[in-house]
Amino acid sequence: MSQKKWATEALESFDAVVAAIPGFRVREGQRQMAAQIAQTLAAAQLGKVEEGAPEPKKSIAVVQAGTGVGKSLAYAAPAIAMALARGTRVVISTATVALQEQLVNKDLPALAQQLPMPFKFALAKGRGRFVCKLKLERLASSGENSEDADDLFAEEAAEQRKARPRAETEARMQFYASMADALASGEWNGDRDSLPNPPEAEAWGPVAAEGSSCTGKHCPVFSSCTYYERRKDMVAAQVIVANHDLLLSSLGARLLPELSDSLLILDEAHHLPQTALSQFACDMDLSRLQWIDKLASRALRVGQLMEVDELADIAGHSSGLREHLSELARLVMETYGDTLKGQRDRFGPARVRVPRGDLPPALLDPLAQVMHHASGFLDVLRAIAKALKAEIKDKPDEAQRLSQLYAQVGTLAPRLEAVHDTAQLLSQQPETREDGSESVPNAKWFTVEVEGDYIVVKAHASPILPGATLRHHLWSQVRGAVLTSATLTSCGSFDFFLREAGLHGDAAVQTLEVASPFDYAAQGTLVAHQTRADPREAAAFTQEMVERLLHDLSQVQAGALVLFTSRDQMRQAVDALPTAMRSQVLVQTAMPRAMLLADHRQRVEQGLPSIIFGMQSFGEGLDLPGALCESLFITKLPFAPPDDPVGESRAEWLRTSGRNPFNELVVPATAIRLAQWVGRAIRTEEDQAHVYCYDRRLVATSYGQQLLNGLPPFTLEKRAA
Repeated sequence: MSQKKWATEALESFDAVVAAIPGFRVREGQRQMAAQIAQTLAAAQLGKVEEGAPEPKKSIAVVQAGTGVGKSLAYAAPAIAMALARGTRVVISTATVALQEQLVNKDLPALAQQLPMPFKFALAKGRGRFVCKLKLERLASSGENSEDADDLFAEEAAEQRKARPRAETEARMQFYASMADALASGEWNGDRDSLPNPPEAEAWGPVAAEGSSCTGKHCPVFSSCTYYERRKDMVAAQVIVANHDLLLSSLGARLLPELSDSLLILDEAHHLPQTALSQFACDMDLSRLQWIDKLASRALRVGQLMEVDELADIAGHSSGLREHLSELARLVMETYGDTLKGQRDRFGPARVRVPRGDLPPALLDPLAQVMHHASGFLDVLRAIAKALKAEIKDKPDEAQRLSQLYAQVGTLAPRLEAVHDTAQLLSQQPETREDGSESVPNAKWFTVEVEGDYIVVKAHASPILPGATLRHHLWSQVRGAVLTSATLTSCGSFDFFLREAGLHGDAAVQTLEVASPFDYAAQGTLVAHQTRADPREAAAFTQEMVERLLHDLSQVQAGALVLFTSRDQMRQAVDALPTAMRSQVLVQTAMPRAMLLADHRQRVEQGLPSIIFGMQSFGEGLDLPGALCESLFITKLPFAPPDDPVGESRAEWLRTSGRNPFNELVVPATAIRLAQWVGRAIRTEEDQAHVYCYDRRLVATSYGQQLLNGLPPFTLEKRAA
């Protein structure tokens, strides 16, 4: 079938679905988006390419779809129809659990009823969200204080258990026993998220089905493994719903379909760059090193059983690793101790960033030694793992015992991998190119904090350019893709997002901006309040802003959302609330999100005023239509925190390159964040809302005008103090 026919039939499928939905209103922008997606995905050349053949054609669309366009249907219908026609699959990746659940529980089931060709869909999750039956059975039957159980607990957790009341320890073991019973009886499917009260990481970690401790098909309970049962659903599905973290972490791991032979949809794509930076950042603990001895002891014991030749290297690598990590901790405190001690009053760990990513020479040799010993130790672990799997295959009757040995070694292996990867990033020093410019450095920083009896020193490293990282790891594999969100343009241009996403200047990329169907000028008013105090003078500004905010909140009759940029700012507003208003305010930090939103809806339905105080996480992904959010209050422009070490390192590099980080980085990123925040106000064509902003920079600065240009065209009302 030709590309044109594929595109035509995919768009026809979209039209048929729209026509079949009772009372559905046809939206010109939605069809425009569907047409672009059909053309883009039809042009991508998928699958294997013959040797000597030209490079396969890539085709990527970047589509900004304003609120109310209906982007889920606009991409899902043509993409799925296209995949079915081409005999391939669709991977839909989102940034939030809410959208994943909406797709799997609502949008895709409805679409399956409308499309003429049947399709199956599945939700993809990382294996760590499923229980390992082998670990659970072992832990539930052995008791937490046994040597067997201790193998499954991290060093930090062991320290915490010493201080934990006996009753709490017994409750933990009862919890594991109840999980095992629920799993055995079929009352629970092994998915952490389906538990009535999902456990915290400390309790879940010891029983999670992590890849490093899994023997896969060699495991004695493989046939009933909860994770691999879910994988069967994925293998049979034509549509797989994942998230950006899972997508990037599983590249090359065969968890998801091959991206060179699939169609990729990235919804909430504005999150992709930050997710990439988080995914490829790493850190290592330089202080708590008992795990190295524990890993060496286990590896030696298991390796001897398997008669692995490389065992002689373990003692040297483990002792060398301990010695040089300890040396690094000492050198970090010698070099940066005064700076770190000066941050004793800081909220969170004391932190010092390495300027220009240029580590002092004294740290480079210990780092090289750490990398050498970690690499050698990992080689030994791989040899042991290979021998164990071979033994399990040859001796199926001993599979359970051998799989437990594998888990004992594998549970600690990720720490060793993190040490190697962190040392590698830290060791990469900036270089001066022939033209005199410096290569792009990695962000490097150290933290110190007190945890129990430990003074914990950690080393951290991260790339600073998400675009370069995504080009190397993701776009090198993708052939056909669509990136979409309500906020991809910044100050009226796609350029910032394209650079951040690694797609700027790519000939395979087309962009499309689809306007919202809402009449913002008639439906909403943006009230720009100009305080006397400069927002950069935090104390004076916050005091004045809170006074004005409380006055405006007293006028609220239905639902309202107040967005704060810091906990301290929100705390001061809460403390200043008059007694009569306290019952109307729901504070994000006071209760779980789902409970807070349920209370808010109930109050508004009863005709009572209800005001949500939220931090930045409430600035997107929150759908409060109609009376649930008739007023939106933005206390301050959402600039990124000034002390983020990755952002600081990037700004520093831009300055040394003769560029302006505020104009290139800060303003565009803030424009996208602000557009997301403002997007909470108008959610349907019937909504009426007022948006209040108390940051005078929005109307009093040139960059504020740029931010305004990136917002929906509300009726603007300027208000003097």
